[in-house]
Amino acid sequence: MRVMYERVAGLDVHKKTVVACRMRVTGEKRIEWEKRTFGTMMVDLLGLHDWLSEWEVEQVALESTADYWKPVFNILEDGFAVILVNAKHVQKVPGRKTDQSDAEWIAELMQYGLLKASFVPPLGQRELRELTRYRSTFVRERATLSNRVQKVLESANIKLGSVASNVLGVSGRAMLNALIEGQATPSQMAELAKGRLREKREELIQALEGRVKAHHRFVLAELLCQIDNLDEAIARFDKQVEEYCRPFEEAVSLLDTIPGVGRETAEIIVSEIGTDMSRFPTADHLASWAGVSPGNNESAGKRRSGKTRPGNKSLRAALNQAAHAVAHTKNTYLAAQYHRLAARRGKKKAVVAVMHSILVIAYHLIQRHEPYQDLGGDYFDKQKPEATAKRLVKHLERLGYQVSLQPAPLPVAV
Repeated sequence: MRVMYERVAGLDVHKKTVVACRMRVTGEKRIEWEKRTFGTMMVDLLGLHDWLSEWEVEQVALESTADYWKPVFNILEDGFAVILVNAKHVQKVPGRKTDQSDAEWIAELMQYGLLKASFVPPLGQRELRELTRYRSTFVRERATLSNRVQKVLESANIKLGSVASNVLGVSGRAMLNALIEGQATPSQMAELAKGRLREKREELIQALEGRVKAHHRFVLAELLCQIDNLDEAIARFDKQVEEYCRPFEEAVSLLDTIPGVGRETAEIIVSEIGTDMSRFPTADHLASWAGVSPGNNESAGKRRSGKTRPGNKSLRAALNQAAHAVAHTKNTYLAAQYHRLAARRGKKKAVVAVMHSILVIAYHLIQRHEPYQDLGGDYFDKQKPEATAKRLVKHLERLGYQVSLQPAPLPVAV
């Protein structure tokens, strides 16, 4: 095989050590290499940087190993062309496997151009991505605590969640605080309801009649305290994310025009895919990378499972939330797509299809710098009006009606 890069290095990264192998082609067209083990402390990684610079290494390849690759990447990305590769793509033939041989194998593959680089965003986007992912973690923790509050209420025979849609809303929190204090009667707690919930005061009185004991009050107080702390942390994260989103504000605003995609979801999408769409040749490449397109598994002319790949979990979670939200909107293209597919293929597959559509739309909006223009909820009906009319006629006939169609008269010009 032809040598693609004359000065390369392969790194086998671990938690405490980095095994490095540097290779170069000499003037006599011979390949020489050296191996060395470094620590992962800052001073050790700077030593690795200098060691690679001695041979004027051009390309450095390292495996994606948990989060251990990040410190190495941060130190080397300014001085070298560093690529991150999928560990599955560099598996060796079984036998004679050591850290030293792994580093040599990665360097050799790099030298012949046989490694495919994973997508590593630029520094600004990586910082924004880290903030949005930690914020999502806090949001999930808050949801977990909310479920625990509901569990404690059920244990105390309090059915507040059966009457109030949001137990932790303004009215719900006032009732929970009164419940913790233990001085108010169910009637007095029901009077704390605000807005439309006041219309259900009789139901609230019955729901708040339970057997609340001291340990229930203690657990509820602790859970609400943790929820308050998380609310404050999430608010601080929102401000920090907004600050780091300023270079990407145009893209976030454009994605916010998509039905079902709110500001927070738009921030997550931008933090995961960035604003430079040249990294993905087409929207289908982006959908495949994100894991929202059908898998391709064919053998002997037979199509096997089309299960989606794992993809980007953070991006998939945000798209899933947006797809469920847009499914409840009215007179939108994405809602029409969801209901059209859910009737034939099921709700889960319909959600994945809408996730795919949202990501494709986001790709084109960022690429063209244009806001979203909805095609309307009747888009599919207008594509084949005859087929739509035939389907509706058959549905009425199954209900026992006789249907005859007459074209509507053309409007008279005034």
